[in-house]
Amino acid sequence: MQHFEVNYDGLVGPTHNYAGLSFGNVASLANAKATSSPKHAALQGLKKMKALHDMGMKQGVLAPQERPDIFALRRLGFHGTDSEVLYRAATEAPAIFQAVCSASSMWTANAATVSPSADTANGKVHFTPANLTNKFHRSLEPQTSGRILQAMFNNGRYFEHHTHLPDNEHFGDEGAANHTRLCREYGHAGIELFVFGRYAFDSSKPAPKRFPARQTLEASQAIARLHGLSEDNTVYIQQNPDVIDQGVFHNDVIAVGNQNVLFYHEQAFTDTESKLAEIQRKFGEHPLHFIKVATEQVSIQDAVNTYLFNTQLITPPDGQMTIIAPTECQENDNVRSYLEQLTQSADSPIKRVEYFDVKQSMRNGGGPACLRLRVALNDEEIAGANQNCLMSDGLFNRLNKWVEKHYRDELAVDDLRDPALLEESRTALDELTQIMKLGSVYPFQQD
Repeated sequence: MQHFEVNYDGLVGPTHNYAGLSFGNVASLANAKATSSPKHAALQGLKKMKALHDMGMKQGVLAPQERPDIFALRRLGFHGTDSEVLYRAATEAPAIFQAVCSASSMWTANAATVSPSADTANGKVHFTPANLTNKFHRSLEPQTSGRILQAMFNNGRYFEHHTHLPDNEHFGDEGAANHTRLCREYGHAGIELFVFGRYAFDSSKPAPKRFPARQTLEASQAIARLHGLSEDNTVYIQQNPDVIDQGVFHNDVIAVGNQNVLFYHEQAFTDTESKLAEIQRKFGEHPLHFIKVATEQVSIQDAVNTYLFNTQLITPPDGQMTIIAPTECQENDNVRSYLEQLTQSADSPIKRVEYFDVKQSMRNGGGPACLRLRVALNDEEIAGANQNCLMSDGLFNRLNKWVEKHYRDELAVDDLRDPALLEESRTALDELTQIMKLGSVYPFQQD
């Protein structure tokens, strides 16, 4: 049996915009209210997906959420026709209106936490959508994310789906952005690393002071229980509160792992040495590479500005472990120099860097790692998943034509109140669910 790590990238939605809603996310705040290009953003994302597919990687596509979220506005007391709801919300509660128009579901790393069958007690792949309670605009996502994931992985023989954790800050869960997995091979039992920002029930423990810690220890522990993980294959690590206060809002902005490699900044965690020792002990005697980036090599500011760690770390079929990096890393002399030294070092397991232009995503606060959800699957599990969500030449061409047909070239924040945009978006998403054979996953399809 063969085993793979499949990257399911989030498809950018037709209302992609820069609302600047994410307090604690420096890039998101810096580009608030700028004019966006939904068409360009979606095509950039598809180009990256196709490039990884062409490298021999298993690549999938995850559908976007519907925005504006009319269903959420009706729950908040805005009544009338859809056009009237849009007008009233935009006029009477502009901050709420901007929130229900958020484009943040494109960052699929926040969609869910996934545990492969090799790690779980019942031998199934487990999915738990993230509740994303720290931000109102993101807390609107888990129900639809759950429906989409169930439509993608709809065979009960191989897959098990859980309801998202309780919608309370004590169980704040940000999904795979604060979770990574180390293993010898993708099909072997691995070590699942859960990185949290604070203790929900113990205020005496360290916590950030400026920006919020979005993931709690208690949420991570709950996910591990739901997924049937054991003490022997689970490690909980606290993210350094000081780096959260410098704009490192998720662990995947300061660390990334793949197979037997953990690539991290020296300021990423608290109690680093003891936690690395725990990882090594549970990993066993097999080779394990801890690649520490010192502050003198790359500052926290450079790491945040370029998203050096919000890169994809992948192993293509040729076995040459590769970093998929945004062009911002290439344009920063310090970061580019570090990556050149890293890949040229004889001791480094990382041998290549491939740069991609994902500026539409970067300006909204997410790099290549934010755009994908990693799902380790064996060949039987891949065959049991929805084949219409896996990248191919045919799907790539069809989705490009779909984007060209339905997406606007430019979108200003004020355009979001346009009823015509809502209809354009719904028409596009309805067609997308037919292309990807998802069924009725959106509220407007179910009403």
